[in-house]
Amino acid sequence: MSMIRLLKYFIALVTVVQSFAQQSQPLPNVLFIIVDDLRPELNLYGKDFIKSPNIDALAAQGITFNRAYCNVPVCGASRASMLTGIRPTKSRFLRYYSSINEAGPNIKHMVDYFNERGYITISNNKITHLKNDITSWNEEWYPKDISWRNYQDPKNRELDANKKPASAYEKLVVNDSVYFDAQTAQKSIEDLKKLKKTKQPFFLAVGFVKPHLPFTAPKKYWDLYDGSKIALPKNASFPSTAPKIANHKWGELRAYKDIPKEGAVPEDLAKTLIHGYYASVSYVDAQIGKLINALDKLEFRQNTIIILVGDHGWSLSDHGLWAKHSNFEVALQVPLIISAPGLPSNKKTNSIAELVDLYPTLCDLTMGRKPKHLHGISLTSSIKNPDKIYKTNALARWQNGETYIKNNYFYTQWTLKSNRIQRMLYDHNLDPDETSNLAIHKRYQKIIASLSQELKLFKKTFN
Repeated sequence: MSMIRLLKYFIALVTVVQSFAQQSQPLPNVLFIIVDDLRPELNLYGKDFIKSPNIDALAAQGITFNRAYCNVPVCGASRASMLTGIRPTKSRFLRYYSSINEAGPNIKHMVDYFNERGYITISNNKITHLKNDITSWNEEWYPKDISWRNYQDPKNRELDANKKPASAYEKLVVNDSVYFDAQTAQKSIEDLKKLKKTKQPFFLAVGFVKPHLPFTAPKKYWDLYDGSKIALPKNASFPSTAPKIANHKWGELRAYKDIPKEGAVPEDLAKTLIHGYYASVSYVDAQIGKLINALDKLEFRQNTIIILVGDHGWSLSDHGLWAKHSNFEVALQVPLIISAPGLPSNKKTNSIAELVDLYPTLCDLTMGRKPKHLHGISLTSSIKNPDKIYKTNALARWQNGETYIKNNYFYTQWTLKSNRIQRMLYDHNLDPDETSNLAIHKRYQKIIASLSQELKLFKKTFN
């Protein structure tokens, strides 16, 4: 036998042995936690005033990505992109009601991927924005109330039932269980008990809706924070150097009672809304703690991959804006924690991650082949060696604005109908709050030209 044939035989034999070894190991379970509107407003991200002990504890047993970014800052589009591994473009994944089907008829989304591998797939509460957008779940469950806003104050419930604007927050002495997120945690815990009796691996996706508006957390979570110490962000006004197109007029917050239809939100009200956001973060943290504790008690932890991620960021009057729907970093950055057996724990990485990277990462962590359509790259190298930088760029899109992130630079360009281009450039080493647009200065034109060309070439890598 020639050396070449012998080498080919040896390679084939190694492949067969590796395949058999993988098949003989039990497939790891996946607990996939998506938190709606959660920016990195957590203790583990340096916000030491935030009470988030359970998410902090999860991070202590896994890898925290300091620089994780959504690919589109609105819920439906972000989730559809994440679950398909397909990037948004000017013709897909643009709106809050975007469907997963915009990826195309031949794209295998994450649920079908795990179904085909023998996993039990369960969706609890908001995973896709549209109900029944994925029809192949083994089970898709939602809590029920008069509306998705789930108010408990009788006045708010009456207004909501009559489709009239109600309060943007409520602070009631009530049990956790009256709100959807506690019900979602309990449903997921019951699922884990049932799954314990089966021999199949599971992909359990759990969607928590707070801190999405309205900020309706029980009073005990509001009481964790001293309202008199809450301050507006340093960049609470729109930068005079930024193009007007960056200043969105999205009406999500404006649709609530007692919120001005336009212009600045009064300072006292703004601080109350920020207080409500903090309370909602602590409330959802408590529900995540219950879920993780159940996973531990049922002895699933040693064979379960846990991913906790936000679907996009959120502005709390940063740049004078509220909600998401912008190309500023505060709307793009998300918390991301990955915890799995055999991987490093209590580590942080500055290697960049995008939400389209989660699909290929799960393929690797569950020992499966990656579908060819995926636009993201696996984060396993960053997870195994968190001190090294493996990825230095990311791309996000909101409507006609494209944000290219490269190292410390955040470059955004809008191509108008007249083909005129408007631009923003921020150097996060000098200006992490994005207050001074460098694109107006001549000395940055070479950097802008370089980033613009990189953006153009990056877009050619997918369609």
